[in-house]
Parts: sequence; C-alpha cells; structure tokens
Amino acid sequence: MKNSKKNLTFGMVAGALMVAAQASAVTVTVDPSATWVGYMNVSELPQAGGGFLWGSGWGTGDLTAVFTGPNLKLGTNNINDPNGYWYQGGGMAGAQGNKWMDANMYVEPASAGLAGQTLTFTGVVTSNTLFGSTDSLGNGWTSKAFIKDFAPDFSSFNVTEISLTPGTFSISLALGADPARHFQYGFETIGSCVWATDADSKGYVNVTAVPEPASLLALGAGLLLVSKRRRSA
Repeated sequence: MKNSKKNLTFGMVAGALMVAAQASAVTVTVDPSATWVGYMNVSELPQAGGGFLWGSGWGTGDLTAVFTGPNLKLGTNNINDPNGYWYQGGGMAGAQGNKWMDANMYVEPASAGLAGQTLTFTGVVTSNTLFGSTDSLGNGWTSKAFIKDFAPDFSSFNVTEISLTPGTFSISLALGADPARHFQYGFETIGSCVWATDADSKGYVNVTAVPEPASLLALGAGLLLVSKRRRSA
C-alpha cells in the first residue's frame, strides 16, 4: 500500500513536470497563413569589402520568397533596375550582380506570449537546387532557417540557425523573459542579386510544413496497406 502511494505521488509529480515543460515550449512551422514580413539588408560585394550599406522593409515577393499553397519557394534576389549600382556593366542577361543581398522573410509573433519560453521552428526542405550555384565572381548563395531574439532596441540579438539542406529541420532557442524583446523566426537567403532571366539557372529552395501527426498516421497506414498488398501478391 505504501509503495502504491509512493508510485502515485511520483506519477503525479512527473505528470505535473511534463505539463509545466509543455507549457514553457512553443513549436511553430512553415505556415502560409501566418503574417510573414520581408526585410532586406544591402551590402557591397565581398570583393568590394562587404561593407554594410542600408536595410529596409521589402515585400516578401520582392525578396524573392513566395508561397504557392503550402510550399514556400526561396530564390536569388532580382532587381528590375539596370542601373550600374545593382549590376556591373548594367542590368542584362548574364550580368554580374553588384550588391550583396541579405533577404529575410520572417514572422514576428507577439512577444508577450513567448517571453521566457523555448521556441522551436520546424519545417521540411523538399529540394535545394540553389546550393552549389555561383555568380561570375565565384560567390555562392546560402539559405537558412533561423530564430532570433532581439533586445528591445534591436541593438543586439541571440540567434540559432541551420542551413536548408533537403530533409526535416528543427531548431530551438530559449527566449528572454523580457516581453519588450522582439522574437522572429523565418528564413534568410544571402548572395549577389541576379538579373531576372538568369534566376531559374541559379536554383531555388522549396520548404513546407512538417506534416501533422494525423497526416503521418495516414501516410503510415497507406504504406502498411501497400506492404500488405505486395506480400499478398
């Protein structure tokens, strides 16, 4: 009887700790219905010193980052301005981009509901043909998922990030307890700008949400049914 009481007490404590842990953790994924924001940081090319020039809010489509249904397509940035500021020798097919583009597409949820919690960001990279492409100067493009925790005045931040390689990704960050901080999760694609007609040759990254558990169960049931049919055959 005493052992039963001890086991019951231990179970209650363990259950309470599990509930508390779940309450302090939030998981998000690649949701097209979320409020996605675009921001571009522009710098000189690495060959020109890489100095930061300016940054401003951009439309997500201008980054380039576009949802088609549940799928998010990330590509090299295209500037439709042939000015030499953007392209060496002027904009045209095959022109070398003259600026280094740091395109950020992210969600900034209300910090009051996240402060002090651990945020996990997950998704599935279905393909990445951008990796390995280079411009005429030998510069490549990178694309990664991130979670950032900014100071209230954006003067500093903590970050966790991961390169977008095919397969499932999952990153987590323990967020600051101050509700005045700014929390963001999303994607960052970096490299020289590309003339629009050259974009397809450089490749894209395609990302989507991690399937819901119900979808995984349905997929598993489907695979099991296929396996049974094969055995019957």
